[in-house]
Amino acid sequence: MGNGILDIGISGLLAAQNQLLTTSHNISNVATPGYNRQQVMLNTNIPQSSGAGFFGRGVHSTTVQRVYNQFLANQSLQIQTQSQSLDSHYAQIKQLDDMLGDTASGLSPALQNFFSALQDVTSNPSVVPSRQAMISNGEALAARFQAMDQRMSQMREGINGQITSIVVEVNSLASQLADMNQQITLAEGAAGGQPANDMLDQRDELINRLSKLVNTDIVRDSSGVINVFVGNGQALVVGSKTLTLQAIQSSDNPSDLTLGLVSRNSTIQIPENQITGGALGGLLHFRGDTLDSAQNALGRVAITLAHSFNAQHQLGVDLNGDMGVNFFTVPSPKVTSALTNNPTSSITTSISDYGALTASDYQFSYDGTNYTLTRLSDNTSISTLIAPSGGAPLMLDGISVTGATILINERFRIQPTVNGAKDIAVNINDTSKIAAAGPNRTNAATTNTGTGKISAGTVNPLPLDPDLQQPLTITFHTPYDGQYDVTGTGTGLPATNQAYAEGADISFNGYTFQISGSPAAGDIFTIAPNLNGSADNRNALLLGALQTKNTVENGTASYQSAYGQLVSQIGNKTRELEVTSKSQANFLTQIENTIQSTSGVNLDEEAANLMRFQQAYQAASKIIEMSNTLFDSILRIS
Repeated sequence: MGNGILDIGISGLLAAQNQLLTTSHNISNVATPGYNRQQVMLNTNIPQSSGAGFFGRGVHSTTVQRVYNQFLANQSLQIQTQSQSLDSHYAQIKQLDDMLGDTASGLSPALQNFFSALQDVTSNPSVVPSRQAMISNGEALAARFQAMDQRMSQMREGINGQITSIVVEVNSLASQLADMNQQITLAEGAAGGQPANDMLDQRDELINRLSKLVNTDIVRDSSGVINVFVGNGQALVVGSKTLTLQAIQSSDNPSDLTLGLVSRNSTIQIPENQITGGALGGLLHFRGDTLDSAQNALGRVAITLAHSFNAQHQLGVDLNGDMGVNFFTVPSPKVTSALTNNPTSSITTSISDYGALTASDYQFSYDGTNYTLTRLSDNTSISTLIAPSGGAPLMLDGISVTGATILINERFRIQPTVNGAKDIAVNINDTSKIAAAGPNRTNAATTNTGTGKISAGTVNPLPLDPDLQQPLTITFHTPYDGQYDVTGTGTGLPATNQAYAEGADISFNGYTFQISGSPAAGDIFTIAPNLNGSADNRNALLLGALQTKNTVENGTASYQSAYGQLVSQIGNKTRELEVTSKSQANFLTQIENTIQSTSGVNLDEEAANLMRFQQAYQAASKIIEMSNTLFDSILRIS
């Protein structure tokens, strides 16, 4: 009996000791990241049978286990990777929103200042300081475009740097996970399958850190080893082995870094749309869906402004009597050959309709049968069976492919507006080169007896008629029969017996005018070159009207409204991300609080456990003391 009581006391003493050790361990790790509370699992010893029944033989510790909820842990990882993606995207787009919406450094003030200076030229067309102010404000406008584009390019370079840093950290975490897999397997094998709780916590913490960087899929095999996959199933960690991620040039746009998986002697590019979570997913999402389109949209405003302003400027005459030249330089489309293309392959592109430009990039490809031009924003495409040429171009949204030397399965990326803000510049520095005047003057002969009046007239859109400034004479028939003759040099001249219609357009030599009223027999009207246009502001007025004219997006938006749409889109997206990011962060906090309420260390609870296990230890000690007393009593009897 004494030995049985002693054994029971010793088992209780050992169990209480294990519980005290575990509780002390919990208290010591209350601030350890990723630590899950542990508890000793107890079971009764096999009882001793007798005729009087089964008598207990004490207790033993079966294992020490983590208080761990796998379902909540997986849910936390999913929410966390989404939260990190939103936070990363928001941090980037907030910078863009601040820049575009700044009332001082945004585009709107520079655009307004330029057209205000143009209005001053309209009021004082011959005043040199007014003309100089227009050139200076034009240069300031171009500089503002360039500065904003440079800031976007710096953001792009910053994203490339962050991608490189994240890839290094991901590889480091993957290596640590593989090592931890091996250590856990060895430790649990040596312990007869008992869980290596602290190592499991450390591995879970590594997975937690990894999910903040990139979306991952975790697969646990029957042996407890964790395998990690990224993208659409590319293995990163398999048991104790790892594959390596690498920041590589995008095959379609080498200026951007993207994610590649090193497999043996090759690197496989992981499609960016498969990286949907973590800080890396947020960066790629911002660059692909926001930064690219914003830079293109800003470039589109710059290109459309430069082209439409130039087109009108060329219809005027400068102080030297010469037709206007380009006021701005017009940037060209950027064409990038895929890294996998043959170096000799090439395509020829141009902008055929500036008003139809969008903020999208395009891809030109050849599959062996079809030559295809695709708008990447929505994958709208057009195809042809023959290679595009100057006579048969492939056209979409104002983009024309007029030549292609390309092999099967090769592709080119066309970015028609990405360099618009970067490359716009003022093309003239001589104030006399500002073409504020109209090229022709209209006049009614002083001998006219009718009430007919001739308008100032306007130049037809480009290209210019070579006979634009050739003199024209309009003479009404005598006797008056409602007809007139047009004489001069040019296509279709002389033109006789033209029927008069009051206010109707009359066009010759690229010049359109109207005659109103009631001309009389023999009345004469003339159109002659404007040889002294220093005080003429007719073309300056037309240039000024471009400020509010809808020239962007197929004639649905002005320069300012197109820029305003960009600011509004980025602003709305920023607000949306701010709200969504906060909501996701709150959801993550709730999940983490739920996990902590189950798996976290509660010091009050552990303090109570200490007292309870201490009392159990003392009671077990008392049992041992009593057993010794009983054994001594037996010895004294014998």
